[in-house]
Amino acid sequence: MPDYVQDILYTASGTLFSGFALKGFLVPNNFLDGGITGISLLLHELYHVNLALLIILLNIPLIIAAGFNVNWKFALKMLASISGLAICLTFIHYPIITEDKLLVSIFGGFFMGLGIGLAMRGGCALDGIEVLALYTLKRSSFTISEIILGLNVIIFLIAALKLGLETSLYSMLTYFTASRTLSYVIEGLEEYTGVTIISGKSEIIKEQLVMHLGRGITIYKGERGFLKNSFDKSEETDIVFTIVTRLEVRRLKNTVYSIDPKAFVYTNTIKEATGGVLKHHKGH
Repeated sequence: MPDYVQDILYTASGTLFSGFALKGFLVPNNFLDGGITGISLLLHELYHVNLALLIILLNIPLIIAAGFNVNWKFALKMLASISGLAICLTFIHYPIITEDKLLVSIFGGFFMGLGIGLAMRGGCALDGIEVLALYTLKRSSFTISEIILGLNVIIFLIAALKLGLETSLYSMLTYFTASRTLSYVIEGLEEYTGVTIISGKSEIIKEQLVMHLGRGITIYKGERGFLKNSFDKSEETDIVFTIVTRLEVRRLKNTVYSIDPKAFVYTNTIKEATGGVLKHHKGH
């Protein structure tokens, strides 16, 4: 399937799921989300302005900012996806699924995160808060995560004052569910994990990783030893680094510890990895 067709399918699915989350769960129950969508929902609840119109108007400055800070192709795709969401909200009559507050916060957040994640996989953005954070990043010492967190804290504080603490707390749960779902959609269940292994039996471990587990490895030259009671004793060793999916971490550790129970192994999350000997998601 051509990449542009795949992008269109992802974006279309994302807008449909986001519209379903908003009209099937959040809007009928006066719930909020984070980001620009959350601001739109808040203004909709306070002043009863058309939600689709608010989403477009609040995102227009950020679409322009995306054109200058990212590129205009992305900005146009962002405009198309947000316009698609507005069309879904205006013309598609989604059913109201439930009025149970816990179900609304969990499943409303789930479908919202799913929709935004699918749109991002299609190269678009249904919410301009990250563009706003990127713009602010260049003018402050805060990280993008800190900026987004700060903006969402303000949204939920205003919601607590205007709509009640209970609504604000449920909305925070909605946002948390959406953000976790978004992470899974973007990174997948096979999120990559970097594994570093320091062992006196590195030669055997290297062979097992490559020949039996089929992993690519990188070797760093180092020294091991320097213990408290024998600080002056050390030996050269190969430090082995490899990348696996998190579903494979347990198998890799079991293999390493079967060779050397005293091996030092530590892991760290890899947000993005391409090239080399990696297992890629099907279709990507």
